[in-house]
Amino acid sequence: MSLLAVENLDCRYGLLQAVRGVSFEIAQGETFALIGANGAGKTTLLRSIAGAHKPHAGRVTLDGVDITSLPAHRRVALGIALVPEGRRLFPTLTVEENLRIAAARNSTGRWNMKSVLEVFPILQPRRHMPASTLSGGEQQAVAIGRALMTNPRLLLLDEVSLGLAPIVVDAVYRSLIDILQEGATVVLVEQDLTRALKVSDRVTCMLEGRIVLQGEARSLDRNQVVGAYFGLRRPASGSASA
Repeated sequence: MSLLAVENLDCRYGLLQAVRGVSFEIAQGETFALIGANGAGKTTLLRSIAGAHKPHAGRVTLDGVDITSLPAHRRVALGIALVPEGRRLFPTLTVEENLRIAAARNSTGRWNMKSVLEVFPILQPRRHMPASTLSGGEQQAVAIGRALMTNPRLLLLDEVSLGLAPIVVDAVYRSLIDILQEGATVVLVEQDLTRALKVSDRVTCMLEGRIVLQGEARSLDRNQVVGAYFGLRRPASGSASA
C-alpha cells in the first residue's frame, strides 16, 4: 500500500481552478518531485496535501485512510509536515526556539535538536540568534529543521531553492541529500529541473493545473521534461494524465 495517495484532486480559488483532476501515489521512502512553471498548481497541490487548502473535489489518503476533511494540525499529528514557500518562521524567536516549537507534541524518532543541528551545521553558531537576523539560506535551513523536529512520515518541501543564491542552494541541497539518505519520504516542489532530477526517484510535471508528464527520474529525457515544463510538446503516450 502507498503511504500517500492523491485521487482526482480539484482545487479552486473562487472561479479559478488551480488543480485539475490530479492523481498519483507515493511509496514509503520515495522522493517525489513536482515541477512546473509559476502558476502550474504545484503549491496549491502541496497545501491541499498538508491540509492548508480545502480541495473542491477528490481525496487524499494516508496509509489508506481518507484524510481529505482533516484540518492541518490533525495531519501534523499523523506525520505530515510542510515547509512552506517563504519559510514562515517566527522572526523574533531564536533559531532554537523556532525548532523547539515544532517538537512541542513530544514526538519520538530520529530527529531532535542535536540531529537537526548536525545535518544543518550552519545553524549551530546561530542557534541563539533571532530568525530575522539570518540569511535566506539559514532561514531555509531552520524551516526544514523545524519540520523535521515533528519526526514526519511525509515531508513536503515547497520551493527549496526559491530566491537563494546558487552557492547557498548548493549548501541547502547537501543537507537535504543527507535527509533523503535517512530514508525520509519527501514531496519536493522545485522549479530547478537539474536539482529535481538529481535528487528524486520520480518526477511529475504540472502545467496549468494538470499532470502532463510523469515517470522515474533516471528514465526521463531532459528535453522531454523541458518540453512538458513549458508546454512545448505533447507528452508521450502512457506518460501523462490530464
